[in-house]
Amino acid sequence: MTNRCQKVAIALGVAALALAGCSSGSKSDSGKIDVGVLVITMFDPENQVWLKNEQLPTTVDVPGAFKPVRCNADKLCVAETGQGKANAATTMMAVLNSDKFDFSHAYFLTAGIAGTPPEQGTLGGAALARWVVDFDLGNHLEPAEAPGVPFGYRPVEDYNTDAYQLDTALVDKAFGWAQDVKLADSPEAAAERALYPGQAGRTPQVMKCDTMTGDDFYSGKPLSDTAGYIMNLRTKGAGTYCTTQMEDNATATALQAHGYLNRYLSLRTMSNFDQPYPGQSVVDHLDKTSGGFQVALDNQYTLGKALAQQLLKNPPATN
Repeated sequence: MTNRCQKVAIALGVAALALAGCSSGSKSDSGKIDVGVLVITMFDPENQVWLKNEQLPTTVDVPGAFKPVRCNADKLCVAETGQGKANAATTMMAVLNSDKFDFSHAYFLTAGIAGTPPEQGTLGGAALARWVVDFDLGNHLEPAEAPGVPFGYRPVEDYNTDAYQLDTALVDKAFGWAQDVKLADSPEAAAERALYPGQAGRTPQVMKCDTMTGDDFYSGKPLSDTAGYIMNLRTKGAGTYCTTQMEDNATATALQAHGYLNRYLSLRTMSNFDQPYPGQSVVDHLDKTSGGFQVALDNQYTLGKALAQQLLKNPPATN
């Protein structure tokens, strides 16, 4: 609240703030909303869990953005980008370029759901990415027609957006904070896990591993293995593929363009496996709602909220 608004509040009472032209959002000296953490969601179910559980009374319409940005006086803002790289890039550039916000000390947290290979994660689990890698860029060839090309994939070039290594110290700090957060589980998630070899008895945990961005929502063991191969190539063996989603390279590209990439965390909770269980078809796998969907939505909020609170109260030093 600006000094002028504080004086008005004392003289007239808090209820009169709206009549005095004061916003309930935290304002910097420039009159812009001072953002401490921007939570980035991608589609309505991810966004709604934040709107349901948080008081975000300030609504900011941003030309070019997918949805309005919602903020509160604690410097927390939540944006919904839309699904896929085109929507995410367009929304993030619109928001970051807006003269309505001050991001000079802000942190950026993707809080969304994702798929996972069953040999890595489990339903309801969470992953903080060290690397964000693009699945699509390069040559994708039919393996049977290019037997000399592993997984039918050639990287060609790096495009400057193919792989981002996120700030190691920030990811490590967030991972440490996450250890104090208990993730939820559900009977539906447990029942679906039990259909996959090696998954029975597993429970949601927080991992540090790496995320694959692709506009193509893929399903099947061959494509999962291709994603692991691309991750290995693009990170020169440093990355471990454990989540698949559709936006994070676009988000990272926009943040890098503004000099904010070192303040970015990609949190993805695991709503589904990236392949069917034995005996299930890939079409049925894609068409059926996963038993991990709701618990992943709940956990992305629970863990995302805890990380946002830590970043607001104990922000690491920014460059």
